[in-house]
Amino acid sequence: MLFRLIKPAIFALDSEAAHRLAIAGLKTLPPSAPKSDRGPLSTEVAGLRFPNPVGVAAGFDKDAEVPDALLRLGFGFTEVGSITPRPQEGNAKPRLFRLAEDRAVINRMGFNNAGGQAALTRLKARADRGGIVGVNIGANKDSDDRIADYAGMARLMTPFASYLAVNVSSPNTPGLRVLQDEGALNALIDAVIDARRGAAAENRPPIFLKVAPDLETSDIEAIARIAIDKQLGALIVSNTTISRPELKSRHAGEAGGLSGAPLRQLALQRVRDFRAATGGEMPLVGVGGIGSANHAWERIRAGASLIQLYSAMVYEGPGLGARIVKGLEKLMKRDGFATIAEAVGTE
Repeated sequence: MLFRLIKPAIFALDSEAAHRLAIAGLKTLPPSAPKSDRGPLSTEVAGLRFPNPVGVAAGFDKDAEVPDALLRLGFGFTEVGSITPRPQEGNAKPRLFRLAEDRAVINRMGFNNAGGQAALTRLKARADRGGIVGVNIGANKDSDDRIADYAGMARLMTPFASYLAVNVSSPNTPGLRVLQDEGALNALIDAVIDARRGAAAENRPPIFLKVAPDLETSDIEAIARIAIDKQLGALIVSNTTISRPELKSRHAGEAGGLSGAPLRQLALQRVRDFRAATGGEMPLVGVGGIGSANHAWERIRAGASLIQLYSAMVYEGPGLGARIVKGLEKLMKRDGFATIAEAVGTE
């Protein structure tokens, strides 16, 4: 209700200014104990027990400023980042655009963040609070060795990350998506796995890999093989798209990654594709165009064990996560499933 009242004022602001306002507002929420991980929607993925399958995607809380506030709002987990070793400004502004007529967003942020050490300080400070907080790691735009950047970030964040999300799928860092190629991806994942070895086996967070929706069948098959061979914790399917379906907004021609409602069908198909390519052996996190409990349920039935939101919150507010959680409980009961895990891949 509150969001509906203030939405016109928020939409009068520049998109990036509105985002900073949202982060500032969430900072005013006091931390609270994490939700019970034994509720009706609890589920286990990669050895982690999630209170519910609804999370916040990377990009919303780039610098790990408000993970506890998001968990307090009812999300089962949140993913901070993308975080790079050194601070970077990202691309020139304006770089974030609302496509209100399409319920979409285009961004070309370029991994703007305050760097690994700043995020590490915040994650250390909240380490005793519990809850599942994944850390999405990336490479600096001007890095001479991007694989070394990922390895360094994995080493830095391993003690304080519930899971490490390796992001090789942003379209806004030139050349980054090349790391999805089979040879480069093998080398990258090996480096990240090696970087975790400094921690005791029981303290090594699982590795999730975030992939693009703009993949050919051969790419999907290669990534699926690598994920299984390297025993990754999950695949996050997917990031923003560089494709442009028919759009109505005046911002439709802006460069960058498209997210929100127009991405839904493509991202849904990619979950189906990766479900088939992995034979159901690899947990999937469904992202892209999810704006309701029905959308979330559709993604779960297609093969996603978890789902994440971001762009839909621009239009529906931060309470959307809790509404989807409530709706998923009803849909699970309606369709006769006792657990979320039972429903995965049953479409």
